[in-house]
Amino acid sequence: MSTNAKPVDDRPVSTLVPARMDRLPWTRFHWSIVVGLGFSWVLDGLEIQIVASAGFADEFNLNAQQVGLLGTVYLFGQIAGALIFGRLADNLGRRKLFILTLIIYLVASGLAGLSWNLGSLLVLRFVAGMGIGGEYSAINSAIDELIPSRYRGRVDIAINGTYWGGAALGSAANLFLLDRDIFAENVGWRIGFFIGPILGLAIIYLRRHIPESPRWLMTHGRVPEAEKTVDDIERRIIEEGRELEPVDQSQAMTVTASKSLPFRVIAGVLFREYPKRSLVGATMMITQSFLYNAIFFTYALVLQNFYGTDPSSTQYYFFPFAIGNLLGPLLLGHFFDSWGRRKMILLTYGIAGIVLALSAVLFSADVLTAATQTILWCIAFFFASAGASSAYLTVSEIFPIELRGQAISYFFTIGQIAGSVAPLLYGTLIGDGTDRGPLTVGYFVGAAMMIIGGVVAFVFGVDAERRSLEAITNPLSAVNPTQWNSLEDPDPQTRRERKRKN
Repeated sequence: MSTNAKPVDDRPVSTLVPARMDRLPWTRFHWSIVVGLGFSWVLDGLEIQIVASAGFADEFNLNAQQVGLLGTVYLFGQIAGALIFGRLADNLGRRKLFILTLIIYLVASGLAGLSWNLGSLLVLRFVAGMGIGGEYSAINSAIDELIPSRYRGRVDIAINGTYWGGAALGSAANLFLLDRDIFAENVGWRIGFFIGPILGLAIIYLRRHIPESPRWLMTHGRVPEAEKTVDDIERRIIEEGRELEPVDQSQAMTVTASKSLPFRVIAGVLFREYPKRSLVGATMMITQSFLYNAIFFTYALVLQNFYGTDPSSTQYYFFPFAIGNLLGPLLLGHFFDSWGRRKMILLTYGIAGIVLALSAVLFSADVLTAATQTILWCIAFFFASAGASSAYLTVSEIFPIELRGQAISYFFTIGQIAGSVAPLLYGTLIGDGTDRGPLTVGYFVGAAMMIIGGVVAFVFGVDAERRSLEAITNPLSAVNPTQWNSLEDPDPQTRRERKRKN
């Protein structure tokens, strides 16, 4: 009887897969990963803005509470998707999941454009949220495992920051799609839901050519397949005219096949073996999610209630806010690799908190305008966006590969639950816009939380920059973890730089 199951070798096997992957130069192969895997965040930001515009509200006769319910349902879908697909990504592989989750998202998003009432839209928004939630786990895992160690920080941070490029694109699209002089009431918003699926078709094609993570194959008893995958990557790089330095056998590690981890083992790893890392991951996720949701979901209310802006002008104030959030990760990301993770997390979280506290003082004194308030938000979130992106990087690289997808999903869930409180809380603090005191206190609380998040990461965090994932955290399947953990970085350029510094 024939079977399509891949052969699994339970015997200890020595492999150079991690060292070979980390010594690779930057090539077209890595660009294909950035575009193929990173575009999901653009789609997520685009979709959020399409829904936030509530162009369907009049057609379905929805009130503000029902529109808000759509956002909440999408959030719950993300949590469910992260938890379900995060575990599947660890058990079945990164590649299967980042293709499956994108298909789920694109189909649900496209069908949402055909919704006939609130109930159908709620169901499809939940399913689309599940797809995006699964993307967070599968894609962050794959990116960290495929990108060389010396580039991993800037790439992961930049990709997570592209969410705001999609948000700016969605906001621009809304200016035309929701213009009743251009599109009818029941047409514009439906077209908006089709934009993501149309763009996603090209991404599906790109992802078909992205291989399974050799590191995942290595730890699941499929070392020959992992070696062949790296052979293929190296062949493509050599065909581009690049030279590859040989990898010394001393960089080899010995692994055995891992199996699906029971939850008690995962809990033991997170809370008994790595309690400080779990504290860092939870703190970073909670603080950035709380601040973002507090400001992002209420900025329009602040502008309208305290500065008297017209609701139709909100999109114009959102553009610089989104661009600031996009530029932060793109311009600051490389410092997380060169200057260091803990220092940059403290800097980005800390400056964001300080600027927000300054804005609270000026807001309380009633000396700001809608424009200057937006400028202060742009400055604060230029840094906060890089810090928030580094939260996903942090939780994806400080835990063993065998539970990387699940670790991302757990801390993502914690952050989302904490962040879901913020819009309601800050909406209450805004009130009718006659009293600035409560919201001022709210801004100080948000600023303090960001500063605390940066301090916790600086004190208890890990110096993961330019280090192989296996040197940061021993795989549970490693037979010789002590030997591997003592090795130098396999990247020859990094070794030479360290020798010069010493």
